[in-house]
Amino acid sequence: MTNPELISNPVRIIKMVYGGQALGELPDGKKVFVWNALPGETVRARIIKQRRTYAEAIAEEIVQASAERVVPKETNYLATSPWQMMTFAAENTYKRDIVAELMQQQGVNVPEIGETVHDNQEYHYRNKMEYSFWGDDDGLHLALHMRGSHGKQIVQGSVLAMSALDAAAELVRKMLSDLQCRAGDLKTIIVRVSQKGEAVASLFVKVETFPTLALPNGLKGLRVYYSNPKSPASVPTRLVQELGDCLLTDTLLGKSFTYDGDSFFQVNIPIFEKALQAIADNVQEGELVDMYAGVGSIGLSVAKRKVDLVELDAAAAAMAQVNAKAAAVPAEVIETPAEKSLEYITSDKPVIFDPPRAGLHDKVTDKVLEARPPQVMYLSCNPATQARDLAKLQEAYDITAMTVFNFFPRTPHIECLAVLKRKKLIQ
Repeated sequence: MTNPELISNPVRIIKMVYGGQALGELPDGKKVFVWNALPGETVRARIIKQRRTYAEAIAEEIVQASAERVVPKETNYLATSPWQMMTFAAENTYKRDIVAELMQQQGVNVPEIGETVHDNQEYHYRNKMEYSFWGDDDGLHLALHMRGSHGKQIVQGSVLAMSALDAAAELVRKMLSDLQCRAGDLKTIIVRVSQKGEAVASLFVKVETFPTLALPNGLKGLRVYYSNPKSPASVPTRLVQELGDCLLTDTLLGKSFTYDGDSFFQVNIPIFEKALQAIADNVQEGELVDMYAGVGSIGLSVAKRKVDLVELDAAAAAMAQVNAKAAAVPAEVIETPAEKSLEYITSDKPVIFDPPRAGLHDKVTDKVLEARPPQVMYLSCNPATQARDLAKLQEAYDITAMTVFNFFPRTPHIECLAVLKRKKLIQ
């Protein structure tokens, strides 16, 4: 190699892998995971991470292109939506095939996985986005980090975002620019909008003393947080200002849900409703348990009788109480970690899981195998940890259905629903 970062020989791409990269092989046999590459292509790539047994790279020249390659809509698409360069049909096929491979690797017995569920909405679906900032002689700009570097690129918004979201982000950017706020004093802005177009924002700043802001016309609520500059994450250290009303409301399967602008809520409501409908169509009648319940969006949407909502986060649990009253569904909200509320997993109630990316806690898995609820509905944003958990649970359960949902079009993120039915005990 003349350039230590540039792979001198073209790399032949073998397949797409979980995480969003394509797999290739270097002349010395080392595996290389390549962004901006598709199966069957030959590419010239730049190394961005070197490890003992593998490397990561970005394809900078496509020597031989796949028929599935298309022109991305954004120049900085690798930052947020690195699958813009393939057809939407290919994306949905790869997501299904990746899930099937992950399950096979873990020895999980699943029925045939059908076509990935989507609604043909490739762009402008996200109701939540996070932007950084960039300052220059022209003022303050929104920006996104560039994959494979420490740099940022100025953006006008994102093709993934709902139009009301980017309009709200622009309102805040202009206000900050007019106040001559320094980009170096700002960390990020997170904007969330409802399906009705109401917008709230959380601004994270690196200075403890910040100018007093006015709520821009067109924004429902705005919070300003001081966030420890030593941490790259946008985590609140202290609330500096709160303007307007930072609560939003959306409808799921005909029921109204209120959520805080800073709390977790799904970013693609139409596809989330499809997943909710699949759960509602498959879940058995009777009382339910919803672990990792958040604001109650799954359990309250599908419950016809009493539902137990187990949620660790205090703010989300408070919203679950509000939503239970609005839904007119009898509910008990248990504000505690799932692994510390195992008594709610019983032999007579179906249980719903929608855990974080880490998957189920070992104690939760063990309790399910001990108590043997009649049914498990497992929705996951990480099919790798889901496959790990299902490999254990299939000791006592048959997986009767598995569906892949494209919650995040033009990105490699995958959502997957598994329906588990308790096996009959052999006497």
